[in-house]
Amino acid sequence: MILYMFSKVTWIFSPLKDFFDIVGFPIILAGVLYYLLNPLVDKLEKRYQLKRVVSITIIFVVIAILIVAGIVSVIPTIREQLTALIHNWPNYWDTVVDKIDIILKDPRFDDVKKQIDGIGSNTIQSWTKRATDVANNTVTSLGSVLGVITKIFIGIVTMPFILFYLLKDGHDLPQFIAKAVPIKRRPGFIQILSEINTQLSQYIRGQLIVAFFVALMFFVGYLVIGLKFALTLGIAAGFLNLIPYLGSFLAMVPSIVIGAFVSPTMLLKVLIVFVIEQTIEGRFVSPLVLGSNLDIHPVTILVVLLASGQMFGLFGVIFGIPAYAVLKVLFIHGFQILKRTIGGYELDDK
Repeated sequence: MILYMFSKVTWIFSPLKDFFDIVGFPIILAGVLYYLLNPLVDKLEKRYQLKRVVSITIIFVVIAILIVAGIVSVIPTIREQLTALIHNWPNYWDTVVDKIDIILKDPRFDDVKKQIDGIGSNTIQSWTKRATDVANNTVTSLGSVLGVITKIFIGIVTMPFILFYLLKDGHDLPQFIAKAVPIKRRPGFIQILSEINTQLSQYIRGQLIVAFFVALMFFVGYLVIGLKFALTLGIAAGFLNLIPYLGSFLAMVPSIVIGAFVSPTMLLKVLIVFVIEQTIEGRFVSPLVLGSNLDIHPVTILVVLLASGQMFGLFGVIFGIPAYAVLKVLFIHGFQILKRTIGGYELDDK
């Protein structure tokens, strides 16, 4: 009944939605960077006996220098490669499709061709409908490109200020929030916040570091084999790697198409780079960087990705796993409280 009533008064929450549409992006971005930079601030503060404000200022200056250097040296190359890739992509795709069609014309592949044609037509119709729906929803929800650009600009401008105060006072935030909880409940409440913070920090910091190494490995690998657009494809692989399990495979699609367009030998080299990258990432980088994982079953991760992606789009795919980890902590502690309250779980505890 409560859920039904909430569904009838959703208009009450529209101001909150508008508020989070404006401040959500800079807060989330600042939170992600906080988990990445906070260990550096702590290290400078403890090892070199610097004031926290001074440590934060030093890190901000270094980041500003790196950003300027990237804009001057890397961004033009990425823009050039991305423009060329977009311009040539139809030619790459059509050539690969023609090559596959020539192979399937062999009589030995008649049965396979019929199955592929059936799957392909259904898939094309399904994706065409989805693309149309997405386009319509996007146009309807965005309203105007100017509004989106304004939100992004405001978010980028305000994010450094939010990040600065998070790094400066973030360690006092749990005690500040705990003041709203009765004194007897504060230790347990702070413990819950500490576990949530640990889960988020392990996941976000680990994923960002692993994504960096994935981008570097793909870039070096593509550079060694002489594949076009190595820098752009490597950076894209790093960003897509933020999507657990699926990111690296999605990043391989343009690389495989370009490799197949060049020659079968280049395609084989691309696949070898992928196998080497997956081996190094799975055996060395991820275990070393992530350390203790979130203790989430792979099937659960896939279900969470599908559900969060369907409900919240790209935002849900990227942040669905850490959100699930937070809810898992809350559920475990809530269930422990329930067990102590109603009793009857003594044998399970033993």
